[in-house]
Formats: sequence, structure tokens, C-alpha cells
Amino acid sequence: MTALVRLRLDIGYDGSGFAGWARQPDQRTVQGVIEDALGRMLRMDPPPMLTVAGRTDAGVHARGQVAHLEVPVAAYSAIEGTMPRRLAGLLPPDVRVWRVSVAPEGFDARFSALSRRYVYRVCDNPAGVEPLRRHDVLWHPRPLDLDRMNDAARRLVGENDFAAYCRRREGATTIRELLRYEWARDDRDPHLMSATVQADAFCHSMVRALVGALLMVGDGRREMDWPATVLAARVRDSGVNVAPAHGLSLEEVRYPDDDGLARRARETRRVRTLGVTAAAVDQPASSRPGMS
Repeated sequence: MTALVRLRLDIGYDGSGFAGWARQPDQRTVQGVIEDALGRMLRMDPPPMLTVAGRTDAGVHARGQVAHLEVPVAAYSAIEGTMPRRLAGLLPPDVRVWRVSVAPEGFDARFSALSRRYVYRVCDNPAGVEPLRRHDVLWHPRPLDLDRMNDAARRLVGENDFAAYCRRREGATTIRELLRYEWARDDRDPHLMSATVQADAFCHSMVRALVGALLMVGDGRREMDWPATVLAARVRDSGVNVAPAHGLSLEEVRYPDDDGLARRARETRRVRTLGVTAAAVDQPASSRPGMS
């Protein structure tokens, strides 16, 4: 049997030219591009498969994406210490692998994660967005009141069923713990603001739906208690506009200390019910953590 080593990859990408993270037939995806480059570098056919912390949607960016893969020890030993440089010569300029390291025992990029932190960037300058930022900042033509937005955001923090802000998938849980949701303006540009959204995991479209709801509060189209009322209904609300993908970036994935990695992975695999500890079973793919 071939001896394998598990590697951790720290990744960044401009999502503008990708049809999302996950490999798809006849589509340019982040996973496909990186796996193909790894296959060429390691001379593996088929190429190794990546497991990712958060499967970002088409157009979503990342500065702090994390993935893991398993490769033969002999293949890794031959290029140890040079993988980021070698990959830089094989990858297109809109995706980078910043670091490659041997993963600690028990590490799983998806299931071992404690939380994912996203940032959504918005500009409410009536003249529009700085042209150099047009690919990662949303232009919102109405003035935004951040005090109203933060007041509404605080009411959403905690463990809740976020079905109202997720695209439901058969057999998938929509229970998540929203750890942080706050808005702030840039000190250098008063029209530029960002929403920091951190949770143990996200279901499909959740971050962009939360942003879309708060934009409606910020420009006065909705009252401050409306997002929380929508949340309590646990039904997808057609009044919630999902914000465009290009303003969103995955900034950080947090993990426990090495001795807690395997335990965290076991906990994450538990099916969650509000207020109830469920038996440990593998979740279906659509309910797995990290989706944006």
C-alpha cells in the first residue's frame, strides 16, 4: 500500500473568472484549476482531489481559503519546500497557493474548522465605486445608515435556524451559529464600508442574503426589526434580496489547537437540532459546513 501524507493548502483567489469553487464539467472552477496544476506538478493522473473549508459560489473571492489533499509520501518528499513556487508557475494569476504544510493528525479542512469569517464590501458614494475596486466592492446608490444596520445585525447573532436566509436543500440542516455580524466604515474612505460575518458554518447563499437584508434596513426601505422577524419565520422570504457575489470574500478559517482537531471534526459531523444534542452521523454533502 502506498504511504500517503495529508497536506494543508492556504489559498487566495479572485473569483471573478470562476464558476465557483467546486469542479464542474466544462466550467472553469477554482478546484479544477488547482487540482489540474497539482496533478501536473506531482505527475499524478488523475490529479489529487481537494477537500475545502468553504465552497464559495461563482464570483466570490477568497484571501483565506483552506483545503487539504493526500499525496504519496515519495512524491511530496521530492518537492518538499518548493510547492508554492512551483505552483506559482503553473497557476493562472487569479489564484495563488500561499502555503503548503503537512497537516497535523486529525486535520480536516472542512470538518475541523471552528468558524469561517467573510467580509462583504459596499460603497454608497453617489458617484459610484473606485474603478480599481469594481470587482470586489458593491455599489449601493442609496446612502446607508450603519447605526441602523448594526442594530438590526445584533438581533441575528447566535444559534438559530437560518432557513429564511438559505436556499433549502433536501435533507440539509439550516441551523448555524452566527458568531459575529457587524458593519464598519473605512477610516480613509467614508463611503466605503464592510460587513464582517462570522459563523461556525454557512448554508448556501446565507452570507449574501444576510447582507441583502441589512442593506434594505440601512437605506430605510425596511425597519430595524424586519431581519429578525424574517429569521423567526424560518421560511425563505422573497423580500430578502441576495446581494451580488462580487462584494464577498472569504477572509479566514479558524481551527482549534492540534489536539482538538479530530474532536472538532467529530462534533461537526453531528446533525444539529436547536436545543438538542443529536447522534453522530455523517451529514449529506448539501448540509456540510462552509458554503457561502
